[in-house]
Amino acid sequence: MKKETVASMIDHTLLAPEAGMKKIETLCAEAKKYKFASVCINPVYVRAAASELAGSGVHVCTVIGFPLGAVPSEDKADETVHAVRNGADEVDMVIDIGAALDGRMNDVETDIAAVVRAARTEGAKAGKSIIVKVILETCFLDDKTVEACCKCAVSAGADFVKTSTGFASPKGIDGEPLPNGASVHHVALMRRTVGKDTGVKASGGIRSAETAVNMFEAGANRIGTSSGVKIIETWDENSKVKGFDY
Repeated sequence: MKKETVASMIDHTLLAPEAGMKKIETLCAEAKKYKFASVCINPVYVRAAASELAGSGVHVCTVIGFPLGAVPSEDKADETVHAVRNGADEVDMVIDIGAALDGRMNDVETDIAAVVRAARTEGAKAGKSIIVKVILETCFLDDKTVEACCKCAVSAGADFVKTSTGFASPKGIDGEPLPNGASVHHVALMRRTVGKDTGVKASGGIRSAETAVNMFEAGANRIGTSSGVKIIETWDENSKVKGFDY
């Protein structure tokens, strides 16, 4: 798989709360150099990133209801409208995780649909199609709930389902930390559930070319990572990625 193909499936990510303008400018410069799919940044930097990336072909992606998802649907929709008006091309929204754990899947779907509707409406005004990705935060969900959330996302018209925010801190009953971030198991489960027509984004803990390969082979066609430069610079173009025909 060629480096440019891999780069075109990477969301070059910087969501750290301490990130300032200089780091955003560096992120955008790297994204233009390596031709990443997008930069994924907090909403406060969307306008600046859109200016930095104008004409480059690199998309501006931002997050909605991030990182907890515990925001009323109308507020998530408003966030989406403002993001698109400021120049966002893609939005990654966090589901109502509590509703999913309660089994209130109608509420989960309604929440996703509110963001999709806002993205489609505001995107049409801007003359572009906004990509909507739905963050499930899989570390908190059992497989049945992951499947149900994926079906909600598809039904609501989202373009991608996504594993994680990268900010979750799950703990066991003993108080010890549990794994978070993307896993091959969850990516494969999500791909089986949504089929071929919906994207799967693996995000959280992807810091090496080897891990990226594992995610692609499991069914991801986009990855979110702050290690995009490292992944591309260490990528072996002779490597074969199962499931991809390049």
